[in-house]
Amino acid sequence: MASSSKLDVVVFGASGVTGGFAVEKLLEFSQEVGNLKWGVAGRNVDKLSAVLSKLSKKTGVDLSKIPISVADVKDDESLRKMAGQVRVVINCVGPYVFHGEAVVKACVDAGAHYVDVTGEPQFMEKMQLQYHELAKQNGVYIVSSCGYDSIPADLGTVFLTNNFQGEVNSIEAYMKFTMKKFKWGPSVNYGTLHSAVYLLSEVHSLKEIRQKLFQEQLPRHALPLKHKWFVHRNEDVGGWSVPFPGPDRSVVHRSQRYFYQNEKQRPVQMCTYITFPWLLVALTMWLFGGLFLLLIKTSFGRNLVLKYPKLLTGGFIGVDEISEECAENVDSSLFLCGKGWKDKALEPSDQHFSAPDKKIIVKVSGTNPVYGVTCTALVWSAITILHEADKMPSSGGVYPPGAAFKRTSLIEKLNKHGLKFEVVSKQEK
Repeated sequence: MASSSKLDVVVFGASGVTGGFAVEKLLEFSQEVGNLKWGVAGRNVDKLSAVLSKLSKKTGVDLSKIPISVADVKDDESLRKMAGQVRVVINCVGPYVFHGEAVVKACVDAGAHYVDVTGEPQFMEKMQLQYHELAKQNGVYIVSSCGYDSIPADLGTVFLTNNFQGEVNSIEAYMKFTMKKFKWGPSVNYGTLHSAVYLLSEVHSLKEIRQKLFQEQLPRHALPLKHKWFVHRNEDVGGWSVPFPGPDRSVVHRSQRYFYQNEKQRPVQMCTYITFPWLLVALTMWLFGGLFLLLIKTSFGRNLVLKYPKLLTGGFIGVDEISEECAENVDSSLFLCGKGWKDKALEPSDQHFSAPDKKIIVKVSGTNPVYGVTCTALVWSAITILHEADKMPSSGGVYPPGAAFKRTSLIEKLNKHGLKFEVVSKQEK
């Protein structure tokens, strides 16, 4: 990728499924932005060339001169060389807890910004603990979890708070998926399962990281949000819901901590759920979730889950690539149900002791959450760093997307490109 000047963006891991979708979105949006210089990177030049050739045939755009860089997560020098020739690295090589740190380190050392789509709190919080100060010194932004579902949750919380006109106490987030037409087949890729297994089986390591990272106590809530551990129904959302043990609560918490420490904004509590249309399905998923948690507590159970993903997830997760037809067949909606008060307290540490008197529901929705929404959000996150770094925190650092992009135009950009943020209802007593 030799050049007299740096590329703006490179997609690392472009030959993978997510990386391939990211390249397609990058081509689409680069034409809109104009004069965006971009390239691809990975271990195998032939596979990278094949991705560009396939995309050329699909779009009719000649991509034969797109720069290709050879870089491997096991070769630190190749990563430093890649990062040294680009302004923003889009990292699509996971699981990040195993492969991500080397890329982050190379970017921080070389002065390249970094975005990814991880949903692994251990990785994200470890990167903040180890690289935040150095990234600030080097003027580098490291922003993880820039895909589905943390962009809808974290930026959705920012959107809700901005539209609340008062003080938000708590948010209950309900994720819903619908098929445009019934089609049997995997909807989530194997890499996501692999990351989830490690995430839930290594909770102890996350506790150790948090003890070091979050040393300042946040103010206690006089009205703490109680987690609903069993199947329940929310009349505002419909359907039947069960707890969702994804990364959203962790990501939102980090943004809320940043806002409290730097903007004197009282942190918002959050609980996350996934919603199904029928009670029987919700009960089945609740039981399956319990079985899944029991299995991954042992190495035998983890190996069983990773060896037979289709069998143990009813075909929902498989080792095969998800077809574009299957991916486009799924619509997603995230309902954020916020409660709080019409009047703000004078200080973020002050308490409200009366019952909440205001309620707002925000909906964040899009098609093809696994790849379409994810890669749209990922690429626009990279472009936003390029064009709006002056609206981002400090001069650099390691941030979740809500803290990183709160004052930028990212929400507006996503609204124009298939991820819709909208206020569904407001109620006051």
